[in-house]
Amino acid sequence: MNQKKSTSILITFLLSIGAAISFFPIYLAVINSFKTQGEMFESFVSFPTSFQFDNYVNAFRQLNLLNSTLNSVIISVLGIGGIILCSALAGYKLSRTSGKISGIIFFLFISSMLVPFHSIMIPLTRMAKALSVQGSTYGLAIIYIGLGVNMAIFLYHGFVKSIPRELEEAAQIDGCNEYQTFFKIIFPLLVPITVTIAILDFLWIWNDFLLPLLMLTDVDDYTLILSTNTLFGEYNKEWSLILAALVLTAIPVIIIYSFFQKFIMHGIAEGAVKG
Repeated sequence: MNQKKSTSILITFLLSIGAAISFFPIYLAVINSFKTQGEMFESFVSFPTSFQFDNYVNAFRQLNLLNSTLNSVIISVLGIGGIILCSALAGYKLSRTSGKISGIIFFLFISSMLVPFHSIMIPLTRMAKALSVQGSTYGLAIIYIGLGVNMAIFLYHGFVKSIPRELEEAAQIDGCNEYQTFFKIIFPLLVPITVTIAILDFLWIWNDFLLPLLMLTDVDDYTLILSTNTLFGEYNKEWSLILAALVLTAIPVIIIYSFFQKFIMHGIAEGAVKG
Protein backbone atom coordinates (compact mmCIF):
# COMPACT_ATOMS: atom_id res chain seq x y z
CA MET A 1 0.00 0.00 0.00
CA ASN A 2 2.77 2.39 0.90
CA GLN A 3 4.61 1.53 -2.28
CA LYS A 4 1.53 2.21 -4.39
CA LYS A 5 0.98 5.50 -2.61
CA SER A 6 4.61 6.50 -3.13
CA THR A 7 4.37 5.61 -6.81
CA SER A 8 1.18 7.65 -7.15
CA ILE A 9 2.81 10.66 -5.46
CA LEU A 10 5.87 10.38 -7.70
CA ILE A 11 3.75 10.18 -10.85
CA THR A 12 1.67 13.17 -9.73
CA PHE A 13 4.83 15.13 -9.00
CA LEU A 14 6.35 14.35 -12.40
CA LEU A 15 3.11 15.19 -14.21
CA SER A 16 2.89 18.46 -12.30
CA ILE A 17 6.41 19.37 -13.40
CA GLY A 18 5.55 18.49 -17.00
CA ALA A 19 2.37 20.60 -16.83
CA ALA A 20 4.30 23.55 -15.39
CA ILE A 21 6.93 23.31 -18.13
CA SER A 22 4.22 23.17 -20.79
CA PHE A 23 2.28 26.07 -19.30
CA PHE A 24 5.28 28.35 -18.75
CA PRO A 25 5.61 29.55 -22.40
CA ILE A 26 1.87 30.33 -22.42
CA TYR A 27 2.29 32.31 -19.21
CA LEU A 28 5.17 34.30 -20.74
CA ALA A 29 3.19 35.04 -23.90
CA VAL A 30 0.12 36.24 -22.01
CA ILE A 31 1.82 38.46 -19.42
CA ASN A 32 4.16 40.05 -21.96
CA SER A 33 1.28 40.77 -24.32
CA PHE A 34 0.04 43.27 -21.72
CA LYS A 35 3.40 45.06 -21.35
CA THR A 36 5.02 47.90 -23.19
CA GLN A 37 8.06 47.10 -25.32
CA GLY A 38 10.42 48.67 -22.78
CA GLU A 39 8.87 46.94 -19.78
CA MET A 40 9.04 43.59 -21.49
CA PHE A 41 12.78 43.91 -22.14
CA GLU A 42 13.40 44.99 -18.54
CA SER A 43 11.94 41.77 -17.18
CA PHE A 44 10.49 39.08 -19.39
CA VAL A 45 9.11 36.92 -16.57
CA SER A 46 7.68 39.53 -14.19
CA PHE A 47 4.02 40.47 -13.96
CA PRO A 48 3.10 43.72 -15.79
CA THR A 49 2.92 46.85 -13.64
CA SER A 50 -0.02 48.07 -15.72
CA PHE A 51 -2.04 46.21 -18.32
CA GLN A 52 -1.62 47.60 -21.84
CA PHE A 53 -4.84 46.62 -23.61
CA ASP A 54 -3.81 48.84 -26.51
CA ASN A 55 -1.61 45.94 -27.68
CA TYR A 56 -4.72 43.88 -28.36
CA VAL A 57 -6.54 46.79 -30.00
CA ASN A 58 -3.60 47.44 -32.31
CA ALA A 59 -3.17 43.72 -33.04
CA PHE A 60 -6.88 43.44 -33.86
CA ARG A 61 -6.61 46.34 -36.32
CA GLN A 62 -3.29 45.44 -37.95
CA LEU A 63 -4.19 41.79 -38.38
CA ASN A 64 -7.51 42.73 -39.98
CA LEU A 65 -8.71 40.13 -37.52
CA LEU A 66 -12.26 39.61 -38.73
CA ASN A 67 -11.27 39.07 -42.35
CA SER A 68 -8.29 36.85 -41.45
CA THR A 69 -10.42 34.80 -39.07
CA LEU A 70 -13.09 34.38 -41.74
CA ASN A 71 -10.47 33.13 -44.22
CA SER A 72 -9.15 30.64 -41.66
CA VAL A 73 -12.69 29.45 -40.88
CA ILE A 74 -13.56 28.98 -44.57
CA ILE A 75 -10.38 27.03 -45.28
CA SER A 76 -10.75 24.92 -42.12
CA VAL A 77 -14.43 24.09 -42.71
CA LEU A 78 -13.97 23.20 -46.37
CA GLY A 79 -10.78 21.25 -45.71
CA ILE A 80 -12.14 19.30 -42.76
CA GLY A 81 -15.48 18.65 -44.48
CA GLY A 82 -13.74 17.31 -47.57
CA ILE A 83 -11.35 15.17 -45.56
CA ILE A 84 -14.17 13.62 -43.53
CA LEU A 85 -16.42 12.94 -46.51
CA CYS A 86 -13.72 11.46 -48.78
CA SER A 87 -11.96 9.53 -46.02
CA ALA A 88 -15.10 8.08 -44.47
CA LEU A 89 -16.30 6.75 -47.81
CA ALA A 90 -12.85 5.44 -48.77
CA GLY A 91 -12.13 3.94 -45.35
CA TYR A 92 -15.51 2.21 -45.27
CA LYS A 93 -15.19 0.80 -48.79
CA LEU A 94 -11.61 -0.39 -48.31
CA SER A 95 -12.46 -1.98 -44.97
CA ARG A 96 -15.45 -3.87 -46.37
CA THR A 97 -13.74 -4.93 -49.62
CA SER A 98 -11.47 -7.95 -49.47
CA GLY A 99 -8.79 -8.69 -52.03
CA LYS A 100 -5.31 -7.66 -53.08
CA ILE A 101 -6.37 -4.52 -54.93
CA SER A 102 -8.08 -3.12 -51.84
CA GLY A 103 -5.03 -3.94 -49.75
CA ILE A 104 -2.66 -2.30 -52.23
CA ILE A 105 -4.76 0.89 -52.38
CA PHE A 106 -4.89 1.05 -48.56
CA PHE A 107 -1.14 0.49 -48.37
CA LEU A 108 -0.53 3.36 -50.81
CA PHE A 109 -2.60 5.70 -48.68
CA ILE A 110 -0.70 4.67 -45.54
CA SER A 111 2.67 4.91 -47.29
CA SER A 112 1.99 8.50 -48.29
CA MET A 113 2.10 9.46 -44.60
CA LEU A 114 5.82 8.72 -44.65
CA VAL A 115 6.51 11.34 -47.33
CA PRO A 116 7.66 14.61 -45.70
CA PHE A 117 5.86 17.73 -46.89
CA HIS A 118 9.11 19.56 -47.64
CA SER A 119 10.00 16.98 -50.28
CA ILE A 120 6.82 17.71 -52.28
CA MET A 121 6.62 21.41 -51.49
CA ILE A 122 8.05 22.73 -54.77
CA PRO A 123 6.24 20.26 -57.10
CA LEU A 124 2.99 20.97 -55.22
CA THR A 125 3.43 24.71 -55.70
CA ARG A 126 4.09 24.30 -59.43
CA MET A 127 1.11 22.00 -59.82
CA ALA A 128 -1.15 24.43 -57.96
CA LYS A 129 -0.01 27.25 -60.25
CA ALA A 130 -0.56 25.12 -63.37
CA LEU A 131 -4.09 24.24 -62.20
CA SER A 132 -4.82 27.90 -61.35
CA VAL A 133 -5.61 27.18 -57.70
CA GLN A 134 -2.67 29.12 -56.28
CA GLY A 135 -3.80 32.33 -54.62
CA SER A 136 -7.25 30.94 -53.81
CA THR A 137 -8.59 30.03 -50.38
CA TYR A 138 -10.75 27.35 -52.00
CA GLY A 139 -7.75 25.93 -53.84
CA LEU A 140 -5.85 25.84 -50.55
CA ALA A 141 -8.72 23.91 -48.95
CA ILE A 142 -8.56 21.34 -51.78
CA ILE A 143 -4.83 20.87 -51.17
CA TYR A 144 -5.49 20.32 -47.46
CA ILE A 145 -8.00 17.64 -48.39
CA GLY A 146 -5.41 15.85 -50.51
CA LEU A 147 -2.78 16.03 -47.77
CA GLY A 148 -5.13 15.04 -44.94
CA VAL A 149 -7.03 12.04 -46.25
CA ASN A 150 -4.27 9.47 -45.67
CA MET A 151 -4.32 9.59 -41.86
CA ALA A 152 -8.11 9.89 -41.80
CA ILE A 153 -8.56 6.84 -44.04
CA PHE A 154 -6.26 4.86 -41.73
CA LEU A 155 -8.38 5.77 -38.69
CA TYR A 156 -11.73 5.19 -40.43
CA HIS A 157 -10.51 1.88 -41.86
CA GLY A 158 -9.75 0.56 -38.39
CA PHE A 159 -12.90 1.94 -36.79
CA VAL A 160 -15.24 0.48 -39.41
CA LYS A 161 -13.97 -3.02 -38.57
CA SER A 162 -15.54 -2.69 -35.12
CA ILE A 163 -19.01 -2.23 -36.67
CA PRO A 164 -20.93 -5.52 -37.20
CA ARG A 165 -21.69 -6.37 -40.82
CA GLU A 166 -25.15 -7.53 -39.73
CA LEU A 167 -26.27 -3.90 -39.56
CA GLU A 168 -25.51 -3.42 -43.25
CA GLU A 169 -27.18 -6.69 -44.18
CA ALA A 170 -30.33 -5.67 -42.29
CA ALA A 171 -30.34 -2.29 -44.06
CA GLN A 172 -29.99 -3.96 -47.46
CA ILE A 173 -32.91 -6.27 -46.64
CA ASP A 174 -34.97 -3.16 -45.87
CA GLY A 175 -34.18 -1.84 -49.34
CA CYS A 176 -31.26 0.52 -48.72
CA ASN A 177 -28.64 0.84 -51.42
CA GLU A 178 -24.94 1.11 -50.58
CA TYR A 179 -24.93 4.90 -50.16
CA GLN A 180 -28.09 4.90 -48.04
CA THR A 181 -26.59 2.18 -45.87
CA PHE A 182 -23.47 4.21 -45.33
CA PHE A 183 -25.03 7.60 -44.61
CA LYS A 184 -28.02 6.34 -42.59
CA ILE A 185 -26.46 3.39 -40.72
CA ILE A 186 -22.66 3.48 -40.76
CA PHE A 187 -21.76 7.16 -40.70
CA PRO A 188 -23.75 7.97 -37.51
CA LEU A 189 -21.76 5.22 -35.77
CA LEU A 190 -18.49 6.89 -36.83
CA VAL A 191 -19.11 9.99 -34.71
CA PRO A 192 -16.29 9.35 -32.16
CA ILE A 193 -13.58 8.93 -34.80
CA THR A 194 -15.09 11.71 -36.94
CA VAL A 195 -14.86 14.19 -34.06
CA THR A 196 -11.27 13.09 -33.43
CA ILE A 197 -10.30 13.61 -37.07
CA ALA A 198 -12.08 16.97 -37.19
CA ILE A 199 -10.23 18.26 -34.11
CA LEU A 200 -6.81 17.04 -35.20
CA ASP A 201 -7.23 18.45 -38.70
CA PHE A 202 -8.57 21.72 -37.32
CA LEU A 203 -5.46 22.12 -35.15
CA TRP A 204 -3.28 21.34 -38.18
CA ILE A 205 -5.05 23.61 -40.69
CA TRP A 206 -5.65 26.51 -38.31
CA ASN A 207 -2.04 26.60 -37.08
CA ASP A 208 -0.38 25.88 -40.42
CA PHE A 209 1.91 28.60 -41.72
CA LEU A 210 4.03 27.16 -44.53
CA LEU A 211 1.32 26.00 -46.93
CA PRO A 212 -0.70 29.25 -46.82
CA LEU A 213 2.57 31.15 -47.27
CA LEU A 214 3.24 29.18 -50.45
CA MET A 215 -0.28 29.26 -51.85
CA LEU A 216 -1.83 32.62 -50.89
CA THR A 217 -0.63 35.71 -52.71
CA ASP A 218 -3.25 38.36 -51.83
CA VAL A 219 -3.17 39.94 -48.36
CA ASP A 220 -6.98 39.89 -48.28
CA ASP A 221 -6.86 36.07 -48.49
CA TYR A 222 -4.35 35.63 -45.65
CA THR A 223 -5.20 33.28 -42.81
CA LEU A 224 -4.91 34.40 -39.21
CA ILE A 225 -1.50 32.79 -38.73
CA LEU A 226 -0.19 34.24 -41.98
CA SER A 227 -1.45 37.71 -41.07
CA THR A 228 0.51 37.51 -37.84
CA ASN A 229 3.68 37.20 -39.90
CA THR A 230 3.11 40.70 -41.32
CA LEU A 231 3.88 42.13 -37.87
CA PHE A 232 7.51 41.04 -38.22
CA GLY A 233 9.25 44.02 -39.82
CA GLU A 234 12.71 43.88 -41.37
CA TYR A 235 14.23 46.28 -38.86
CA ASN A 236 11.63 46.54 -36.12
CA LYS A 237 9.77 43.87 -34.19
CA GLU A 238 7.14 44.97 -31.68
CA TRP A 239 7.16 41.86 -29.55
CA SER A 240 4.36 42.97 -27.22
CA LEU A 241 2.10 43.48 -30.22
CA ILE A 242 3.20 40.19 -31.76
CA LEU A 243 2.50 38.27 -28.55
CA ALA A 244 -0.94 39.88 -28.30
CA ALA A 245 -1.64 38.75 -31.87
CA LEU A 246 -0.47 35.21 -31.08
CA VAL A 247 -2.75 35.06 -28.04
CA LEU A 248 -5.72 36.16 -30.17
CA THR A 249 -4.81 33.54 -32.74
CA ALA A 250 -4.60 30.76 -30.16
CA ILE A 251 -7.91 31.49 -28.39
CA PRO A 252 -10.20 29.64 -30.89
CA VAL A 253 -7.92 26.58 -30.83
CA ILE A 254 -7.84 26.47 -27.04
CA ILE A 255 -11.63 26.79 -26.77
CA ILE A 256 -12.38 24.05 -29.30
CA TYR A 257 -9.72 21.71 -27.93
CA SER A 258 -10.97 22.20 -24.35
CA PHE A 259 -14.50 21.17 -25.31
CA PHE A 260 -13.62 18.14 -27.43
CA GLN A 261 -10.32 16.84 -26.04
CA LYS A 262 -11.95 13.73 -24.56
CA PHE A 263 -12.74 12.47 -28.06
CA ILE A 264 -9.16 12.62 -29.33
CA MET A 265 -7.43 9.76 -27.53
CA HIS A 266 -10.61 7.67 -27.48
CA GLY A 267 -11.10 8.00 -31.22
CA ILE A 268 -7.46 7.36 -32.08
CA ALA A 269 -7.37 4.25 -29.86
CA GLU A 270 -10.60 2.91 -31.38
CA GLY A 271 -9.45 3.57 -34.94
CA ALA A 272 -5.89 2.30 -34.62
CA VAL A 273 -6.14 -0.66 -32.24
CA LYS A 274 -9.11 -2.28 -33.95
CA GLY A 275 -7.44 -1.89 -37.31
